[in-house]
Amino acid sequence: MIFSTKNDPELHPYRRGLHFAFYNALNWQVATGTPSVLFMAYLGADSFQTGLVYGWTLLLTPVQVFATMLLPSMGFKRLTLAGWGARSWFLIVPLLLALAATPGVPVPWMIHAMVVAMFFYSLSRSVGAAAITTWMQALVPEKIRGRYWASDQIMAGTAAVGVLLVSSVLFAILPAKWAFFAQYAISMAGAYLALRCLRTFPDIERPRIMSFAKIRAETPRHLFAPSAFRTYLWLAILYFIVTTPIVPFGAYFLKNSAHLGVSAIMGLTILQYVGTIVGNWFMRSRIDQTGAKPFFRLSFVLFSVIAAGWLHCLRMPGAAGWVMPGLFFLLGAASGMFTAANVSYLAKIIPENDRALPVSLHGALTAFLGGLSPALWGLFLKPADGAAVAISPLAFQIFFLVTLLGVLALVLVVSRIEERAGHVDPLLEGGWLLRPFRAMTNLISLVELPRRERSDDDAPPPR
Repeated sequence: MIFSTKNDPELHPYRRGLHFAFYNALNWQVATGTPSVLFMAYLGADSFQTGLVYGWTLLLTPVQVFATMLLPSMGFKRLTLAGWGARSWFLIVPLLLALAATPGVPVPWMIHAMVVAMFFYSLSRSVGAAAITTWMQALVPEKIRGRYWASDQIMAGTAAVGVLLVSSVLFAILPAKWAFFAQYAISMAGAYLALRCLRTFPDIERPRIMSFAKIRAETPRHLFAPSAFRTYLWLAILYFIVTTPIVPFGAYFLKNSAHLGVSAIMGLTILQYVGTIVGNWFMRSRIDQTGAKPFFRLSFVLFSVIAAGWLHCLRMPGAAGWVMPGLFFLLGAASGMFTAANVSYLAKIIPENDRALPVSLHGALTAFLGGLSPALWGLFLKPADGAAVAISPLAFQIFFLVTLLGVLALVLVVSRIEERAGHVDPLLEGGWLLRPFRAMTNLISLVELPRRERSDDDAPPPR
């Protein structure tokens, strides 16, 4: 048995948390990723509606900040169970729509129902996400946290890639409506089993939350006063704005304009995850020696290659068959390296005992503006002839041209950030590896850590 008393006695008491990571990945991989983008295309949704469904999780990030303030009254367990318990019910909507929809015949109320259902799904998720990371971090003893979170990533990654493989097979052997029905049934089952795992864990002491007065007084300073944090914050915001729309609109275009099969798009998404794993494997043994800055630059350069590659395929469609797999692999590598470098770099520029507010601001702003980007681009990408299920080829070329200019600007701007090389424990551990565009939402917390006395051991290393 995995994590048994014989093969890993220290992790055995926390195996339900690792099981949660597995079951939870079955849920979010379908509900918030490429499968839902493809389902919106199946319903006949336009690019704006699809951008909204993909972006809700990020757009509703401010709710997570306010939900954090409920922790002193509700506690970690009750708040997590409230959010995680409610979200699964909203997946009943796509489950039923999969059976009721007719391919090629858009029904407006069905599309609107999906948009509203995913709004409330993401709203509930934001409430639960306000507590769960801190709760799990406190429950697991410090001496085994590294092994626990590494196992957490393995479990989540296995489930995420596994559900894509299963979905790909389902679409190859079943009619589309039954394949979509099956993938949402898997997602709901994952949500139910994940909730059962969470119920087995005890609550922890309720925290002290940062006061409104402190938030109001210090927020303008973090956002606008000259500092390493301010410089990096605005760089990260630009990054999320220009890169977040690539995933949903890439899949949407391939399905509706290039008429690529759902199974093939699922296969490309798996390649994206392979790229994420390879990118993180490449940097993990080097980042302590080089620092995060070279990997930021490499990530931006890779995104410029991705944008240029898409432009080439849009102008010469015959090249897409052999170029597109490489672009999806690079997309995973570029986004994965940025995410890992990001959580490492933030730990270097923000004092350990004063992280709650700046880290929450960073997570909320990058996620919210990153989620707003696909919604706004969705309006621009709609074809002039009014066709719902399509993207204007010219507008899509402009989109990737803007993306290319944006990431080239990031290559130049990254030289302005300051960093000293050396090891630092990253701010975020756990199953963020395969969810690079949602990792920042896991950083949001206004829980104030207890301050400790500074010692000589805390002195920064020489530059």
